[in-house]
Amino acid sequence: MNFPHQTLTVALDERSYPIHIGCGLLGKPDLWRPHLNPKMGAVVITNTTVAPLYLEKVMATLATLGCPAFSVVLPDGEEYKSWETLNTVFDALLEHRCERGTTLIALGGGVIGDLVGFAAACYQRGAPFIQVPTTLLSQVDSSVGGKTAINHPLGKNMIGAFYQPKLVLADLDTLDTLPPREMAAGLSEVIKYGLIRDETFFGWLEQHAEGLMQRDKTLLARAVQQSCAHKAEVVARDEREAGERALLNLGHTFGHAIETGMGYGSWLHGEAVAAGTVMAAILSQELGWIDTGAVERVKALFLRVGLPVAGPWLAATPEASAGRYLELMRHDKKVSAGVMRLVLLKAVGHAVVSADADEARILAAIRSGLAAEADPAAIPPTGF
Repeated sequence: MNFPHQTLTVALDERSYPIHIGCGLLGKPDLWRPHLNPKMGAVVITNTTVAPLYLEKVMATLATLGCPAFSVVLPDGEEYKSWETLNTVFDALLEHRCERGTTLIALGGGVIGDLVGFAAACYQRGAPFIQVPTTLLSQVDSSVGGKTAINHPLGKNMIGAFYQPKLVLADLDTLDTLPPREMAAGLSEVIKYGLIRDETFFGWLEQHAEGLMQRDKTLLARAVQQSCAHKAEVVARDEREAGERALLNLGHTFGHAIETGMGYGSWLHGEAVAAGTVMAAILSQELGWIDTGAVERVKALFLRVGLPVAGPWLAATPEASAGRYLELMRHDKKVSAGVMRLVLLKAVGHAVVSADADEARILAAIRSGLAAEADPAAIPPTGF
């Protein structure tokens, strides 16, 4: 499908940058040109899944621009978002004698984007980088806003930096090769924007859930544009998460506990966020802020796109599992002065950051949000 691409701006004064959304953007040199320095060259960092699909096209575009470039192909998977993989990137940059002006290009999903962004923040104390997200989740969330990080065995995204890209290029054609499970995981973050600040958008997603899963490009363009517009607006007001930006973490404190507790890569990030969001909704209901109908509405939309609405056991019993969740959640970045702050719902379309829930209520919400039985496969099937 061929329709005009859309451009949004993340407004951060001299560090502002565009987000281009559309089809065929990887092969449009004019979108790349303002953000590259051909004299300094570039390195395209991708993974073994994405490289066979899109690396050649990106390298051809760079050649058209007269920008010398080489590539680094990393293993694919959340488990490789680590110090060891980061050092692989640094080794390549040093071996090729890359300078501070060499542009790092992140071609891939959220793992590649986060890792390459952190590498750029660190290399010679700051090199330019470009985000080329190839998954729905990275197009609507992780590529925008400058959060970069790697994982630690004790917690997800605990080591990182705020470091903004020069450009985000969201080519919707890359979603054609995305596995259905990854597409569903991306929709988890899209749904999040409706829940935290836009009930009208949430209603639109309820109307078009099946069309989005079928990859209708017109629907996807609107979903990506609307999601990026929400995130750009929030980031422009609160770049370093001093306040409003924390709302973007709905479901993430519970979800990160799932990812860490199950082992990185067992559950996709979006799957863990979906189950975590249901736990947050249950806790919001326990506090008297939303009713059962709102909780069921959240569950119903996740189920329609094939996302889990119950979390896995992290121990032998639901009670022990809830305790393990709480232990892992205490490592979350939103814990301040020992107090756990959670993103909860006052209504569909209205989220708040709150420390109102005591430990007993949090544990009860986790138990209510657990699967009826342990899942030994650790991979959530559709409708879990």
